[in-house]
Amino acid sequence: MAAHSLSPSLYRLLFAVKYASLHSRCCAVHKKAQYSTIYNPSEKTFEKILIANRGEIACRVIKTCKKMGIKTVAVHSDVDSSAVHAKMADEAVCVGPAPTSKSYLNMDAIMDAIRTTGAQAVHPGYGFLSENKEFAKRLAAEGVTFIGPDTHAIQAMGDKIESKLIAKAAKVNTIPGFDGVVKTAEEAVKIAQDIGYPVMIKASAGGGGKGMRIAWNDEETREGFRFSSQEAASSFGDDRLLIEKYIDNPRHIEIQVLADKHGNALWLNERECSIQRRNQKVVEEAPSTFLDSVTRQAMGEQAVQLAKAVQYSSAGTVEFLVDSKKNFYFLEMNTRLQVEHPITECITGLDLVEQMIRVAKGYRLQHKQEDIPINGWAIESRVYAEDPYKSFGLPSIGRLSQYHEPLNLSNVRVDSGIQEGSDISIYYDPMISKLVTYGATRSEALARMEDALDNYVIRGVTHNIPLLREIITHPRFISGDISTNFLPEVYPDGFKGHQWSWAGSNKGQE
Repeated sequence: MAAHSLSPSLYRLLFAVKYASLHSRCCAVHKKAQYSTIYNPSEKTFEKILIANRGEIACRVIKTCKKMGIKTVAVHSDVDSSAVHAKMADEAVCVGPAPTSKSYLNMDAIMDAIRTTGAQAVHPGYGFLSENKEFAKRLAAEGVTFIGPDTHAIQAMGDKIESKLIAKAAKVNTIPGFDGVVKTAEEAVKIAQDIGYPVMIKASAGGGGKGMRIAWNDEETREGFRFSSQEAASSFGDDRLLIEKYIDNPRHIEIQVLADKHGNALWLNERECSIQRRNQKVVEEAPSTFLDSVTRQAMGEQAVQLAKAVQYSSAGTVEFLVDSKKNFYFLEMNTRLQVEHPITECITGLDLVEQMIRVAKGYRLQHKQEDIPINGWAIESRVYAEDPYKSFGLPSIGRLSQYHEPLNLSNVRVDSGIQEGSDISIYYDPMISKLVTYGATRSEALARMEDALDNYVIRGVTHNIPLLREIITHPRFISGDISTNFLPEVYPDGFKGHQWSWAGSNKGQE
């Protein structure tokens, strides 16, 4: 039968079968690296879940739902009608035109999709509506389960000022700073002088590095106050600022937490996310080369204390800055699934999406703290359609004329939401995939990452694989000598590509 004569539902079914066969290899890694989705027919959860997202994270959620015997509904914009996530799901509903404000952020259209399809629960993925308390409230009013924490936790942790106060009360280490809202430039100067330079001026409602300025003196504080206020107002509609001590050369290390509705909470070890550009993560690994068991336990216990303080239930992440002496300070809590969650799944064997669904249905956690292992090492490289030679990565749009993931290699997992022929659009994040490798040791995981990057085929758009490869093979990265300043320190004039050294080794680093 010709493809054009198939009904949309039958076409999606055939595509899902084909795609499931192909992507069963996404986690066809060594037994230790494989997260386990345990389907228990006697443990009823939901019959149908709507995924209020797109791309790789929508595909990731759909995959676990299928293993659990749960039907799925995808939402998509008009330009995403042929996207992988829309074809993978059992049903797909268009929620508006391409701009996110008219589609993936269009609560009215998504609520209509829920009513039309009879979805009992919604998984928001990350970004978009995942930390929007109004969306969670609207779902609750309709009797639809939000697969995430309740609105109290979303609101409390979504505001940097409020979350810091709660963290302090929960005896979580916080960065020295001013807890209230800074109202004027001169007040900012006085506070900065009291704290001691350097200081970080940041938007209270901020995220993604917006509304943030480092000040080393009074003049920079006045200037930073003005620019941060303006940027915060335009980006978030909220010009409130806070000031705190700037931790020089910090590491960004986060703790994955998991909590149920019965007061039980676990910490699932750490992820090192220090390799960043413009305050956005590029390469992550689990565990961290820097933490010892004592510091890891202290960070984990404080993360759980914070989760319990806001009666948190679901998967969440508590982010810390860690200085050279292993002092750690609370940064923020993300009340959702993180982009980099696969590396935690690799070293613990837990399927975090499955755990979120179980918790949302009201089940207790299946594990105790002593059951959570660190089994091997996992590394994630974020593969973007970006030009790495421009500010370490500016978006590149176009059609993928050729696309082959390195799934023929062992111990490799690729979370993606695209295929050959897919368009990288100006409307959405230019991430192509999350490339994850696993090994019994860090050196094994790194060697596999190098092979995987070398075997990745992407044509039609500029991509950041040259930068990723240089990072994971750089002597400083290999030795674990990293901080959030890694990229500007290693490439002070920007990334220029691989620099050959003809004296001695021909594989010298820039």
